[in-house]
Amino acid sequence: MQGDNILPASGGGESGGNTKIVYILYLGAIVFGLLALIGVIFAYVSRSGGGWVNDHYRFQIRTFWIGLLYSAVGVVSTVFLVGWLMLLATLVWWIVRCAKGLQCASRSEPYPNIETWLW
Repeated sequence: MQGDNILPASGGGESGGNTKIVYILYLGAIVFGLLALIGVIFAYVSRSGGGWVNDHYRFQIRTFWIGLLYSAVGVVSTVFLVGWLMLLATLVWWIVRCAKGLQCASRSEPYPNIETWLW
């Protein structure tokens, strides 16, 4: 039959380009923090697309808010010096989540575990 091709669900023809843009904005936010805010707004606006890209948008939104929480805890605890380690760990966490997300989006796959607080 003609419709028996097994291809990844593409969410209405979505190639994942917009999800990649959000990940790139998040990585750019390491240098210019405002890009993270632009990225999360873009993820909120784009999340009604459906398919595997919806998982990425949800993951990106969670990444922003969890990252904000981790960063706030790190900033507050810099008084005790352990905050600097927390901020460094948050930076590594942010990069790993974005890199894994970009890999999955490049393969047109949903993120494996969008509910995780780690990576």
